[in-house]
Amino acid sequence: MENSVNFKPNIEYQSPEVIKAFQEQEMRKMLKYLQQNSRFYQRMFAENHININTIQTLEDLQAIPVTTKEDLQKYNDDFICVPKEKIVDYVTTSGTLSDPTTFTCTAKDLDRLAYNEAISFTCAGGHAGEIYQLMTTIDKRFMAGLAYFIGIQKMGAGIVRVGNGIPELQWDTIQRIKPDAIICVPSFILKIINYAKEHHIDYQNCSVKKAICIGENLRDENFELNLLGKKIKENWDIDLYSTYASTEMGASFCECQAGKGGHHHPELLICELLDEFNKPVPKGGIGELVITSLGVEGMPLLRFKTGDIVQFHDEPCSCGRTTMRVSPVIGRKKQMIKFKGTTLYPAAFFDVLDNVDFIENYYVEVFINEIGTDQIKVVVGNKDVTRKAEDIIKDLKDRFRAKLRVAPDICFDEINRIREKIQPEIKRKPTKFFDLRNNQSK
Repeated sequence: MENSVNFKPNIEYQSPEVIKAFQEQEMRKMLKYLQQNSRFYQRMFAENHININTIQTLEDLQAIPVTTKEDLQKYNDDFICVPKEKIVDYVTTSGTLSDPTTFTCTAKDLDRLAYNEAISFTCAGGHAGEIYQLMTTIDKRFMAGLAYFIGIQKMGAGIVRVGNGIPELQWDTIQRIKPDAIICVPSFILKIINYAKEHHIDYQNCSVKKAICIGENLRDENFELNLLGKKIKENWDIDLYSTYASTEMGASFCECQAGKGGHHHPELLICELLDEFNKPVPKGGIGELVITSLGVEGMPLLRFKTGDIVQFHDEPCSCGRTTMRVSPVIGRKKQMIKFKGTTLYPAAFFDVLDNVDFIENYYVEVFINEIGTDQIKVVVGNKDVTRKAEDIIKDLKDRFRAKLRVAPDICFDEINRIREKIQPEIKRKPTKFFDLRNNQSK
C-alpha cells in the first residue's frame, strides 16, 4: 500500500482520473483473487455467467450482483479465502440489525487495518508522539477497538486502553497520563462532562484537545454540528472528528480538520451509491453505500450493501485531498419509517433525545398500528422527579415537532430496566431502536 512517512498517501491527492485508473487496476486484482479463492464468489460468477475478464472498469461492476448481509449470514464460511492456519484473528459484526456475522483476519489484514487507522487518524490531525485514551472496548470480538490500538501504534503515537464507561476511571486516567485525545461514542462525552462538573474537576484545562468520535453522528447533512455536537462544544471546547466504519469494510471514513465529511481511502475501498433497485443514483443524490474491499486477504467482499444511506461529495477539500467524501449517515435502509407522511430514520429521534438533560436513557420502537401504518413509541428514563409526567411529555413532543414536524407517543420506564434492555451483558453496543414490524407481518 502506498504511503509516506506521515501517512498521507499520494493517491489521495491525485486527479479523479488517476484515482479511477488506480482503483480499476486494484479491482481487477481483487476479482482474480476472488475467482481463485472464494467459494461464494466462484459460485456467483458461475451461476450468473460472469467472465471476470470482461470487468475492466468501475462501471462494469454493475454487471455483477450485489452481496447482502443475508448472504454473509447464510454462507458465512464460503466467504473465507484462506486456510485456517492463516487466520490470526476472529471478530464479529455488531449485530445491530441482525445476528452477528463472523469475520476472519490474516496477519496481512491486520497490517491493512493498522494502515487504515494510521492514515485516518493522520487525516484527523494526528501525529507521532501523541497520546490517545481509548474509551471503547477492545474485547468482545470488536474489530474497531483492536484497529484503533494497532493503528495508533503504527502512526507512532501512544494509547491507554481504559475501555467504555466508568467516568471516574476515565478522569483518573486523564489526570494521571495526560492524553492529547480521546476515542469514544460522542454521547459518552456528555456523561464525562457531567461527572467532571459534579466532582469539581477542571476539565476545561485538562490535557485533552480533541475527540475522535464513533458510532453516532456529530453533524447533519450540511456538515453543521447537530444538537449533540453543539452541546458538546458548548460545554467543552475541544476539536471533534467524526468517523464512519464497519466490520465488513475493514476500513473507515474519517473527517479532516475541515469537518466536511469522511474521506475515502481509494487504496482500500471501491464505493458505489445505489438506489432501491441497485442502480447508481444521480450525482449528488442520496443512496445506499455499497463497497468492494481492496487488499483484503481473509474475507474480501464484492459490491457489499452496507445498509447505510449516505451522500457522496466530490468537490476538492480544503485539506488538499481530492478523494470523495461521505456524508454523515442519514439512516439505515431497513430502519426507514413513514410516520404521518414524513420519512424518518431512528437517528433523527436520537438527535433530539440525546440533548434532553432530564433523560437518563431511552429507546425507540416502531410497529404497525391497527390501520396498517407505522407507529412510533419512545420509552424514556426520566431523571427529573420534580415535574409532572404530562408536563414532561408535552415538553418532549414540542421538541420533536420543532425538529421533525411530528411527535411520537411517549411513555416512561425505570432507568435500570431500560439500561438492561438496550445493552444486555452480551452486547458490546447499545441498541436504542427496536423494529417490531417484521414480527407483526409474519
